[in-house]
Amino acid sequence: MHSPDIQLNYLIEQQWPTAQAGGHFFTLPGLSGQSVRIDSGQGSLLARRAPGSPIPFVDRQREYRLLNKLQASQLAPRPLGWREPWLLLPWITGEVLSEAEFSQQREAVVALLQRLHQQPLTGYRLSLTPLLQRYWQLCQQKHWRWQRRLQRLVKVGEPRPLRLAPIHMDVHAGNLIMTDAGLRLIDWEYAADGDVALELAAICAVNPAQQQEWIATYAEATQLIPAVLQRRIQQWQPWLQVLMASWYQLRAEQSQDDTLEQLARASWQDL
Repeated sequence: MHSPDIQLNYLIEQQWPTAQAGGHFFTLPGLSGQSVRIDSGQGSLLARRAPGSPIPFVDRQREYRLLNKLQASQLAPRPLGWREPWLLLPWITGEVLSEAEFSQQREAVVALLQRLHQQPLTGYRLSLTPLLQRYWQLCQQKHWRWQRRLQRLVKVGEPRPLRLAPIHMDVHAGNLIMTDAGLRLIDWEYAADGDVALELAAICAVNPAQQQEWIATYAEATQLIPAVLQRRIQQWQPWLQVLMASWYQLRAEQSQDDTLEQLARASWQDL
């Protein structure tokens, strides 16, 4: 089995020393891209390549180390190897949730998050101020609404964490797989130590119609006061709004993708 990439071949050979040529490589869809499925008679693997253009906070070596730290929790896939620019992971077999199933599986998703948020800190702290400033530096098009909102947020300062814990920061239907053993979370590239209320704010942003249900379910599971959790989520929402718009703007410029350009324009209009 051979890939045009020497570093990826090295990682595959460490896992499958006796693999024969003739395996198959499939580029996977996704807004970030850079992921490849590798199939052979010995099974399947997932290879995640470092982005060709920089995306703030995305670092495959950091992702590899963080996933290793979470192994005791059995919440994250076990990293098989890292060799610049590739991270090698086992392929998780199952069905990706639909948007409807994401809402229907709310209690199961919250149970996963509760376990994650109870894990020891990883040592990788997420701070949105330098992250947003880095997006500003990297983007070519800088909307005046962006500058005004960013300056306002920096002046006020980030909300104090309600609870500091390991958070995934990209929980949505496409990153949840129903396996024979239950739900599994994938795509941990934005995971770090952060406020659990920020995690919930991000979920509510992708499922706004059920915001109150997410807040109530999580608050009950974690013994938080719903009104307190909701207030902290509201404090994080302006930060998250700028973060999402910044991500769309940068990725649209890097990829020239029409869908991302439309999402970026819509995000700035929302500001």
